[in-house]
Amino acid sequence: MKKHLISAISIVSAVSALLFLAGLWMVFEDQQANTGVKTENTGTGKNTKKAGNTNEITITAIGDSLTRGTGDTAGKGYAGYTADEVKKKTKKAVLLQNNGIKGLTSSGLLEQIKQPQIKRELRSADIILLTIGGNDLFAGGEALGHLDNVYIEKLEKPYLVHLKQIYAGIRAVNKTATVYHVGLYNPFIDLSQAKTTSAIVRKWNFDSASVAADFPKVVYVPTFDLFELNVNDYLYSDKFHPNMAGYQLIGERVASLIHFREEEAK
Repeated sequence: MKKHLISAISIVSAVSALLFLAGLWMVFEDQQANTGVKTENTGTGKNTKKAGNTNEITITAIGDSLTRGTGDTAGKGYAGYTADEVKKKTKKAVLLQNNGIKGLTSSGLLEQIKQPQIKRELRSADIILLTIGGNDLFAGGEALGHLDNVYIEKLEKPYLVHLKQIYAGIRAVNKTATVYHVGLYNPFIDLSQAKTTSAIVRKWNFDSASVAADFPKVVYVPTFDLFELNVNDYLYSDKFHPNMAGYQLIGERVASLIHFREEEAK
């Protein structure tokens, strides 16, 4: 009886030891797995990517309805077409995170990038896509009734302040990802006041690009020329947002500026 009891205790002890070792091994494996391409908030405002799995390229898109893809019947928008083109340049998996919001202004985007979830996505991004400014300028078409310089400057001044803060906010959480800020086109170029609206959009783009130039790895992507001729061929039925063909043009333009070194593409 005593022998059987000792044997039973020995068996239980052996099983317990095996379970403990198995659990310890699983914890070790889990810790090893967590050293992939995940980001870590170091508390210093810098983004730190842990060494390990680098087989994924993350694109984070933020901004207004152009980023959302309003008007594209395929639902991709320029961000989706950019991602499609990037996939042709790399063997890595391409992940797109689209946070576009219809009607967003620069003040709204400034608040959005302060949200914890958006911060996490920006921190983990390898490429950041951005559209903003169209709603600040056009205000749903209201600006067409106020095309004098005083009114436009009144709209642009706070926008440029917000834009600088947006760039700074992005750089505070991610210092390495290239930011591609997609510029404005003129959807009203075939109307009677085309010369005036085009001059306003060009100046708005120039001033935005000047702010972008003050920040490292921020590229202001021109789109004005894409819509300058035959604008209606590239606009949705609302005559404001791009249609599928228009978004494809923008996506191809953005992707043409994205390049990988040979080792990064593999």
